[in-house]
Amino acid sequence: MPGFTGGTLDRADRLRHDVDAFAAAKADWRARLLKLAGDTPEVTEDGRLGWASLADTPDDAELLLLGLDGGRPHFVAHRPGERMPPVRSPALFAALDQLQAGEAATYAAARSLLDWHARHGFCANCGSPTTIFRAGWARACPNCGAEHFPRVDPVVIMIAEHDGRALVGRQAAWPARRYSALAGFLEPGESIEEAVAREIAEESGVPIGRVRYIASQPWPFPSQLMIACVAEATDDAITIDANELEDAMWAPRAAIAAALAGAPDAPFLPPPPYAIAHTLLTAWTNEA
Repeated sequence: MPGFTGGTLDRADRLRHDVDAFAAAKADWRARLLKLAGDTPEVTEDGRLGWASLADTPDDAELLLLGLDGGRPHFVAHRPGERMPPVRSPALFAALDQLQAGEAATYAAARSLLDWHARHGFCANCGSPTTIFRAGWARACPNCGAEHFPRVDPVVIMIAEHDGRALVGRQAAWPARRYSALAGFLEPGESIEEAVAREIAEESGVPIGRVRYIASQPWPFPSQLMIACVAEATDDAITIDANELEDAMWAPRAAIAAALAGAPDAPFLPPPPYAIAHTLLTAWTNEA
């Protein structure tokens, strides 16, 4: 299962439309508040998210409904003017490594929602300040009447395959020896298959034929939908775009399997398990 998927909260869309029901949820003595330090969640010893009472809500915060668990409302607090940290900290990476799958999905929803509110305090139509409604899942402009909803940006993430090998690349900012799948945002008027072929060609110069879908994953940094695919390369000549990649190479299945297994003699370090690139490489390796 890809990381950040498998959430167990009932998103309770019915409460988002009912002002009285939302007020009752906030007044419920059982309601819980997600514990965050910036964008880093508190994680218990068994890999679960930490929760507090709504009494711990900061005075200047607005509550955003994440969903229900057995009827118990779960919220995250949005403080106007507060932004998510621009760089992911070592503490956040450690927390992500510890979180159970379903718990990570709840965190992903909370983190993306908070980031969206921080970026959309003003109307994109007229520039006026907006206000929260729909239990935290929308903002409204009192000036022009426009309504704004949390957005998700689609991203293709893919490996090309050729003669039993997969194309992997690395960016200069990554940890030493780490290689992963290539990725890029879909552009307007473009299909998933077209985006996969374009991105691979732009970054590595490798031409692409057939594309097949593998899986998807929400990625909360800040809010993308990662669409994992495998593409058939029609040629294996690599010409990298140095603005995008530091290096790219063809890796046989045995080499990728060794990297995923953490073998000391593996030719590279794989992406972390919570990244869908890890899922993609695992799925491709297991196809043999």
